[in-house]
Formats: sequence, structure tokens, C-alpha cells
Amino acid sequence: MELSEIRTKIDQVDDQLLSLFLQRMDLAEEVAAYKNEHHLPILNRERERSVLAKVTENAGERERYAYHLFSTLFELARSRQAELISAPTHVAAQVKASLAAGSAIFPQTGLIACQGVEGANSQVACDRVLPRGNIVYVKTFEAVVSAVESGLCKFGMLPIENSSNGSVRAVYELLQDHRLSVVRSTRLCIRHELLALPGVQMSDITEIYSHQQAIGQCSKFLNALNGVRVVPCDNTAMAAEMVSESGSRHAAAISSHPCAELYGLTCLSDAIQDSDNNYTRFFCISKDPVIYAGANRISLILACNNRPGALYEILSKLAALDINMTKLESCPVSGRNFEFIFFLELEADLHEASVLAMLEELERSCAGFNLLGSYAEV
Repeated sequence: MELSEIRTKIDQVDDQLLSLFLQRMDLAEEVAAYKNEHHLPILNRERERSVLAKVTENAGERERYAYHLFSTLFELARSRQAELISAPTHVAAQVKASLAAGSAIFPQTGLIACQGVEGANSQVACDRVLPRGNIVYVKTFEAVVSAVESGLCKFGMLPIENSSNGSVRAVYELLQDHRLSVVRSTRLCIRHELLALPGVQMSDITEIYSHQQAIGQCSKFLNALNGVRVVPCDNTAMAAEMVSESGSRHAAAISSHPCAELYGLTCLSDAIQDSDNNYTRFFCISKDPVIYAGANRISLILACNNRPGALYEILSKLAALDINMTKLESCPVSGRNFEFIFFLELEADLHEASVLAMLEELERSCAGFNLLGSYAEV
């Protein structure tokens, strides 16, 4: 048989498949109406297992492919039913309130809490997100959260991940433990320099101060030094301020170029970071959930049962709606052995009914669910 003839037959089968698929989705909608009327859950695991067992038994050596085909059909049917089911969910109420509280333009003014001092990367992120805002400097990430929760500041700025050194786990733990909303994000290109007092030579340096993340991002340079003690501190700008105020000709700081001018230091080397492609992302947080116009990213914290296929079921819901996942990271649950939660970031718009329905289904099916926010990245 010629290839063209085979393809003609495939086209005919595809036409039949499409017709049968549409019939199946019509029936799924009828099932949704029945479940809605009788207050039944969308997921019927026993029914799905029974069908999958029959499918794999009858599919012979192609049972694996048949299993995945019908698993996808179930996911599509459940996604459609989730759009039609009217059972109330917490996430639907949260999204409705967040959209109502938002505005067409993100605020340009207001108090924003920032860990560090003048010249910190978090300060640059604050200026980018809130151009005319007033920055309140605090010592720790916990203090940023406290300032927002207490109402002292409307916003807070927290670093969430670095392209070279990974996620800032302490911030993820704070987001896990506190009910805060992510309302904006921004991404900064980070350039580290080794700064010291004027006239100091590299051979004079015996101590280098910086934040742990910056130390990790300059590990190759630091590992090549002999007889130099590396001391972590709270912030790269704080490190520069500390070296400036110490008056020590044996101390240096890994910090940014603007900090050299701010604190009267000179650059000993500007080629100290492991990668030129060094970016840090920041989350702008608020106490109340708000979704502003242009929001096209969603951040979630999910917990699923510790069983085979649990994470796949979550990811299949995204695949069924062609939603791009830009981040998936696991984090151990404090005080529990070998139990994990997952941080997800999606490219999706909550104005779309199918996206909200997907989140509602995740809330119903996951052991834990927390919508961190929907936001735009600037």
C-alpha cells in the first residue's frame, strides 16, 4: 500500500475519532449536569480504574498507549465538567475578590518593605516595580513579611530565585507559612564586584563579606583564593557598608557597582561571578490578594498524596489545557518525613473560565492548595 493510501485511511479514522470524541464530551457534559444536581464529586476513581483495566486488557501489546489515551480522555472530560460544576470553592471566591480589588494600572506609590540598605538589589527591584514608592529598610526577610502582614507597608519585596544559585529557600518557606499574595514580579541582571577601601590591593585582603547567595554565585573566584576567610552577612549592600565603616584595609565586599559609589569603595575586580547570565527574580507581595490588569502568571503551592501517579495527575490537568508550566520545585514539609509540597508557576490568565476551572479542580483533588497570586512580570 502506498503512503498516500495509508494517510487517506488515517484521515478517515481521524474523522471517526473526532466524531466519537465529540459524542463522548457531550455525554461528559450530561454527567456533569447529573453530578451538579446530586452534589457528586467530579472525580470517580473507581469508575476510571475499571475502564482503564478493561482498556489495557483488550489492547494487547499496545496496552501502554491505550492506557495513556484513555487517561487523557478522562482528564479532558474532568476539565470540561469542572467548568460546568457550580459547587463553591475557596479559590473561585479568592479570584473573584482579587479581580474586583485590582485596577487597570499597578500602583506607582506607597510604602514597600525591603531587606537590606540603600544600594541592595532588592532596592533596585523596589524602584522598578514601584517607581515613586517609599522604601522601608528592614534586616531580614521575616521582617519584610511582618511589615506587610501588620499593615505597616502595603507591599514587600523578596528575592525568590537566582539563575546561577537556585531558589531562595527561606523565602519559599515564608510563602508557605504566611498567607500573602504575589502581585508583581521582576527580574534583574546581577553584576557582582569585589569592593574595598581606596588604595587597597588584592594581596591585602584576608576577609570577604557578602550575602550567601552572592557567595554562591562567585564560588569559582572565591575557591581560587588562598588564606581568605569568606563571611556571610545579611545583604550585599550591607557588606559594602560594613567594609566602608570598618576602615579595615584587609576587608572586601562582594557587592554591586552602585554600592562602590554609595559607600566610597573602589573595585578590585569586576570579573568574579561564575556566569555572566546571572539574573535574580523578585516577588512583590501584599497582605490582601489583588490581581491587576495584565496578569499572565500564576504561582501555586500544592500538596499531593504520596502515591504513584499523584504528580502526573496534576501535570496532566495543565497539559489538557495547553498551559505552560515555567517552574516546578519540591520542598520538604517541616516535621514530616519524606513528604513534599510543590511550588508551581504557570503562564495563564485567570480571566479565562477554563483556567479558573482547572484551579478549582486542583483545589478539590489536592491534599493542599494555596494560590499565591496572579501577576505580571516587569
